[in-house]
Amino acid sequence: MNEQETPKKKWKFLHRLLALLTTTALLLGALFLVVNRDTYNLDALKRRLAMRKVETSDSGQAAPFTHGGGDNLSFACLSDGIVTASTAGIRYYTFSGDQYTERVFPMEFPVLTANGSCALAYNAGGSAVYRYQGGQEAQVLELEKGGELLSARVNGSGWTAVTAQESGYKGSVLVYDSQGKPVFRVNRSSVFVADAAVAPDCKSVAIITLGEKDGTFDSELLVFRLDREEPVAQVSLGTGMPLDLDYESEQIWVLTENELMAVTTQDWKRQDYSFGRSFLKHASLDGDGFGLVLLGRYRAGTADRALSIGPDGQVLGQVELKGQTLDCAAAGRYLCLLTGGQLVLYTRDMTPYRTLDDTQGARFTAMAANGSALLADRQQAWLYIPD
Repeated sequence: MNEQETPKKKWKFLHRLLALLTTTALLLGALFLVVNRDTYNLDALKRRLAMRKVETSDSGQAAPFTHGGGDNLSFACLSDGIVTASTAGIRYYTFSGDQYTERVFPMEFPVLTANGSCALAYNAGGSAVYRYQGGQEAQVLELEKGGELLSARVNGSGWTAVTAQESGYKGSVLVYDSQGKPVFRVNRSSVFVADAAVAPDCKSVAIITLGEKDGTFDSELLVFRLDREEPVAQVSLGTGMPLDLDYESEQIWVLTENELMAVTTQDWKRQDYSFGRSFLKHASLDGDGFGLVLLGRYRAGTADRALSIGPDGQVLGQVELKGQTLDCAAAGRYLCLLTGGQLVLYTRDMTPYRTLDDTQGARFTAMAANGSALLADRQQAWLYIPD
């Protein structure tokens, strides 16, 4: 009996030892990825899967393709392609440069905004907003007769907030669901409405108003639930002119000429990073959980430092800039800075992630959340897919 049980006991022991070694290896591997997450991460795999049809050189750059050009040119990198907007119209390309669709018409003040898989393009002061998603022009949102577009923003689920001036009001906000159906409206007669954005969960909308308080300019952030007529939060933004807005799940970002603010969605408290005596040169609120600002010492000079600001108003990281920074962008947990001869990708704490030394004369850049970057000049565009 004992001789028969001995092999079974040995097998159980070996089985337990193998399980222990496997568990230990998995834990060590997970620990290694956490410690080295900025060098070894799943984003590299995601990039290759998402852009597997794009051929790149040893430097990680794809072959350039010709875009539509035009003045006031801007770019957006979506999960399935690239959208451009300019005075010459709107165009939607695959990552390889094949054209999905285009709308050729003159736009005096073209504006392009994006969020993940969706992009909105419109002519500020016009009456139509064009949404691009899934390789097609998915929707056209038309204002009522006499309305003038001020801004339009889309969240990751395709819900859109349109800010407009309409007859009888100083400002109006219309919220549309992902199918283009209007689901909420706010009209204001006593104050101007400058901007609006829908929450990631599609349950509320943040609105920026411009007015006066005690005889001086004052702006406010109002937050409305889409099932209520009165705001659930009202936060003073001070005397700075609002320039940009982003609604994340845990905070609402507001950029002004004087500071970057984050209002928490739990208690509606405001945290600020003041620019002090510095001047704002460039900025992006498209990253997740941070804001990117480029500041300079002189009003007429170039930026001399780039800072990543967290939602608590503290600096996550900063770098000193040498020479002129042509463009900057942010998406996901990454950001990038483009100079005349170099593109540098950083993580949100300004740790260098990848560097591209030959930018082929690029003047514009945009980022995808997986860490890929778009480079472009006034005639061509191409992808940079880091390893």
